[in-house]
Amino acid sequence: MATLDSRPDLLQMNPYDFERLVRELFEAMGYETWRTQGSRDDGVDAVATLTDPTGSTIFAIQAKRSKNVVPVNTVRAMSGVMHDTDAGYGIVVTTSWFGKDSYDFAHRNGRLRLIDGRNLKA
Repeated sequence: MATLDSRPDLLQMNPYDFERLVRELFEAMGYETWRTQGSRDDGVDAVATLTDPTGSTIFAIQAKRSKNVVPVNTVRAMSGVMHDTDAGYGIVVTTSWFGKDSYDFAHRNGRLRLIDGRNLKA
C-alpha cells in the first residue's frame, strides 16, 4: 500500500530538501524567497518577501523536521531573530506540532506564525 502514495515522506527528506520544499510552498503562494547560508544562519532557513502596493514585508522562516513537539524555546528564539534582522514576521514550519506555550507566546508576540504538520500537509 505504501507504494500507492507518491507523496514524499517529509521526515525522511534530507534537511536541505525539506527547506527547499518549504521555500517552494511560499513561492507558490506568491512570495519571493531565498535560502540563507547553510550554517550560522541564526535559526533562519529562508527569507521571504511579499510585495503589495503599500510596500514589501520581510518574513524570516525556520523549517523544523521533527516527529516531536517543537519546544517553546525555538519559537522564542525566532522572536529574537526577527528583532535582530528587522523581519516583519517570523514563521516556524514543522512536520510535527507546537505546544500550548508556543501558541501562547506567538499570540502575545503578534508577528509570529506557526505552521504545524497538519497545516503543512494541507
